[in-house]
Amino acid sequence: MSKQMLRSGTSIGANIAEAKCGSSKKDFLNKMYIAFKECSETNYWLDLLFETEYINEKEYNSIKNDCEEINKILSSITKTTKNNT
Repeated sequence: MSKQMLRSGTSIGANIAEAKCGSSKKDFLNKMYIAFKECSETNYWLDLLFETEYINEKEYNSIKNDCEEINKILSSITKTTKNNT
């Protein structure tokens, strides 16, 4: 589970980096949407790690808050970009 979270969590930044170099608005939106989905997956793995007591509550809350904030930002970016294209 922790390896899956590492993969999805690092994929968020990689897709954002790709989006910044997108060849079109559609390409930008696609990469940002993938980052958004990877963030949602990371949230899922984080919940499982906490529920199985792999991480403690303090660690969980710290990471969960950051992940939810990133999720909100990516959601806003994808919605705004979609509405402007």
